[in-house]
Amino acid sequence: MDSAPSSGAISAPRSSLSVTFAVWNALFLREAVARLSATRGAWVLIVLEPVLHACFMLLLYTVLRTRTMAGADVAVWLVLGLTGYFTVQNVFQRSMGAVDANKALFAYRQVRPIDTVIVRAALETLMGFIILLALLLVLAFFGRSIIPESPIESIFSFIGLILCALGVGLILSVLSDLVPEAANLVNFLFRPLYLLSGAIFPLSAIPIKYREWAFLNPFAHGLELLRSSFFPTYHASPEANFKYLYAFAACSIFLGLALQVRFSQRLRAQ
Repeated sequence: MDSAPSSGAISAPRSSLSVTFAVWNALFLREAVARLSATRGAWVLIVLEPVLHACFMLLLYTVLRTRTMAGADVAVWLVLGLTGYFTVQNVFQRSMGAVDANKALFAYRQVRPIDTVIVRAALETLMGFIILLALLLVLAFFGRSIIPESPIESIFSFIGLILCALGVGLILSVLSDLVPEAANLVNFLFRPLYLLSGAIFPLSAIPIKYREWAFLNPFAHGLELLRSSFFPTYHASPEANFKYLYAFAACSIFLGLALQVRFSQRLRAQ
């Protein structure tokens, strides 16, 4: 008669992929709790930032008696631009500080610096998408059309924006940890992105001889493509294209991953 298996039998080792997903899940829950409860009413401030910006700009355009922007409904146009931009900004700025904020967790060999960056980017993306969807539903309640003319194009535009932000975040997370002063310099240099990405005005209004410089910014491509996917009559800048958007995303992610691998031990040790 076969004996029953011992209660103390060693379970089969988990695969590397299952360990990685378990780490991401734990980090995601930790980051979500920290992000939403950092201060009293922190979640309210997260929602209010894009909402107040959108309301202020809508009020401004209402005073100017502007109902359309480059052939698009100005309310939906602003919500797409502002929420899209703030989501991108939060992804790369929060990713930049991910390694430094989670130093204590690197005592566990399963947790790598790159995990903290990816999880923060995923959390900011999820929150940004929820806020964007909520604002669009509010506009729909007031009779605005929020259905994109090209849903597939809108999805790929949003994904392209996030991938570009992730690539930038991976690079900056290494640079800011190795050279702490770099974080201040990056924040200073990135301030003009709010305007250069076309969040509050159409880039087609820029003279042609200067517009090509604005479109060196990949986020300008993403926001312009996102807006054009919603409005068939939108006068989008012809410079905006998916090829540049995804080429920048691929190159920046590759460089970011290379830096993460190259300096992994230094990021853990500092």
